[in-house]
Amino acid sequence: MSLKKKIVLSFIISVSIITILAVFEYSNFIEIRKEIRQIEITDIIRSKSLQLRRHEKNYFLNYSRAKEESEAVRQYLHDLNSIINANFSTDEALFRDLRSQIKAYEQRFDIIESSAKDLSKDFAEIKTSHPKSNIFFPLMEAILIEHPLQGSEFLERIFSLPAGSKLITGLKELDRQINLLRKNGEDIIVISKELDRVAREHVEKTIQASQLAIFIFFPLFFITGIGTILFFNSDVVKRLKALIEIVEKTGKGSFLKMNFTPGTWRSNDEVGTLIQKFNTMEEQLAQREEELGRKNKELFQSRKLAAIGTLASGVAHELNNPLNNIYISTQVLVREVGDGSPADIKEVVADIRSQTLRVKSIVGDLLEFARGQEPQSKEVNLYTLIHKAYELTGNTAGTEKIKFTLDSDPVVIVNADTEQMERVFINLFTNAVDAMSGEGDLAVRVIQGDDSVIIKVSDSGKGMSDEALEKIFEPFYTTKDKGTGLGLAIVFNIINKHNGKIGIQSEEGKGTTFTITLAKGPNRS
Repeated sequence: MSLKKKIVLSFIISVSIITILAVFEYSNFIEIRKEIRQIEITDIIRSKSLQLRRHEKNYFLNYSRAKEESEAVRQYLHDLNSIINANFSTDEALFRDLRSQIKAYEQRFDIIESSAKDLSKDFAEIKTSHPKSNIFFPLMEAILIEHPLQGSEFLERIFSLPAGSKLITGLKELDRQINLLRKNGEDIIVISKELDRVAREHVEKTIQASQLAIFIFFPLFFITGIGTILFFNSDVVKRLKALIEIVEKTGKGSFLKMNFTPGTWRSNDEVGTLIQKFNTMEEQLAQREEELGRKNKELFQSRKLAAIGTLASGVAHELNNPLNNIYISTQVLVREVGDGSPADIKEVVADIRSQTLRVKSIVGDLLEFARGQEPQSKEVNLYTLIHKAYELTGNTAGTEKIKFTLDSDPVVIVNADTEQMERVFINLFTNAVDAMSGEGDLAVRVIQGDDSVIIKVSDSGKGMSDEALEKIFEPFYTTKDKGTGLGLAIVFNIINKHNGKIGIQSEEGKGTTFTITLAKGPNRS
């Protein structure tokens, strides 16, 4: 995931948390407002229920004001019904019970009011039929509606009314209805209080939920913010600081790489891409540094060879004429000595002649090395040239016990100077034979590329040390007991003049491999 996406994701998470909290708190605010409205309504219901009971009590205490109190009772019943119908649905149990109790209360109050009127008429008839008891009638009227059961007992005792009389049974029924009405009133009060309690509990729960949401979401938002800061500080900033340190070391010539694991979540962001590109650049810089070192080494080698060649050319020219004179004089001396000369004289003369020939060979190598003629390039079949070079090697070196193999296509065309390339392979084969002491495996492998040909010459000889590999192409350096040390220097010059490359891999006791790279001939494969 890119750094940009990580920042956007962190922002989205933070905004989402705040948005969820805001939406939740807003919905809670709406719910709290609704519940507060519910509390107001339940408080109104409870207040009107209490007022209803107060007027109910006044209705029975002061029957002289029964009409006024009855109207008040009916008004409060109407108000309660209106509030319930306007604010609550029929599926709420408490409000169904309250509506049912109010309806029962209203019906009973109608019954009581009607019964009270009828009983008042009956009591008026008793008053006319018992004029002697006028003194008791005010007291009886005061308790008749408020305490109808006591009134019935009093009538039975004072006026000797039978228990089954209409007035007595009416008073008893009125007493029963009043008790039921009061029970309904108490139930209305209880339900209104319960409604108020439930509404307050709902508000409290909603407030607690809001507090809990704040308690959860704010720390979550805080943790997300701190986590994002820590992430960028510990991951992005840390990697950038490490990159800065390595860049400083790179400026001082130390080409180091940063630890980088492809495929991880950190590797796909911009910093990971930067590290990957930096590591690629470090590889390229290290390769260029190595290539530059190799080029400098080759340049140094070429300049050194040129300087040595100039010196060798002067020395060889100065030595060549005296050596020719010595050699001619030696031949004359051999003829003059003849067969009659003592053996020690013959041995001395033969030694002078052989050493003169050796010096002439060395001078010839010096001249060959010093001349460094530009190659006369033409199309050459390497397959044929290598076979011929091996045959020529056999004329001067013992190859009877050498197992020679050539792994190559029958036709491999390159642009090269035939004589110089033959000298290259003759020198390489001769060195290989000497390294194997005349017995072993000599293998040549030719690999064709799109634009170049690679030739590998391998032997199973004694190999070379790392120290010898560093100096192997330098003039006058040799690992043999006898030799001028110019053979491989000449090979290096020839390959260089053909715009090719030559390298060597060797390990002591495991043989040596020379690798030559040449350009292919035009329009050939």
